[in-house]
Amino acid sequence: MKTYLVIGNSSGIGKAVTDLLVSQGQSVIGISRTETTNATQSYVADVLTDALPLIEGPIDGIVYCPGSITLKPFRGLKPEDFLRDLNINVMGAVRILQQYLPNLQKAEHPSVVLFSSIAATMGMPFHASIAMAKGAVEGLTRSLAAEWAPKIRVNCLALSLTDTPLAGRLLDNEAKRTAAAERHPLKTIGNSAEIAASVWLLLGSNTSFVTGQVWHIDGGMSSVRN
Repeated sequence: MKTYLVIGNSSGIGKAVTDLLVSQGQSVIGISRTETTNATQSYVADVLTDALPLIEGPIDGIVYCPGSITLKPFRGLKPEDFLRDLNINVMGAVRILQQYLPNLQKAEHPSVVLFSSIAATMGMPFHASIAMAKGAVEGLTRSLAAEWAPKIRVNCLALSLTDTPLAGRLLDNEAKRTAAAERHPLKTIGNSAEIAASVWLLLGSNTSFVTGQVWHIDGGMSSVRN
């Protein structure tokens, strides 16, 4: 049994990752802004502002799930919009990784999984703020993969629209869901369970030769035209 730290385990992809890891017999430490019971050990904290819990012993993997979806015309974006997206997506991950790096270093084959968006590399209107933040996540992924090799692997999943509470307002009726699915070559949208399976793959020994990668889990949207 290994020990994994999942940030944002209360809902969406973080919950799906936690549920999958627990079902596989792993120990999961969850940190979320709301109280949860799905992890082996849970803490309530805002990773941007609150004191982070002290964790003893090795951590075999960290999955940082908090994110944001800010869709506005560029002229309507305020500095605080950019800063909020940077804080949630990047600085929260930085704070977690700096805090728990000693725990990762105690593990035998530790792994980190972060999250980006196809908007970071595929120009999309109204995505300036979130694209900038996720671009920083991808840069952080590659930089840490280089700096922490060969001990710690660091990878990233770049997602298209996924059916989570965060994306609820974009998928809150059948017309929106159909239109979103039609934009993807596979004519569907992402789901948390499949994303969690990809996370589990990157955490495990079957991807021990993979680091510094940004995997696009996006229904073919970033690379396929049909």
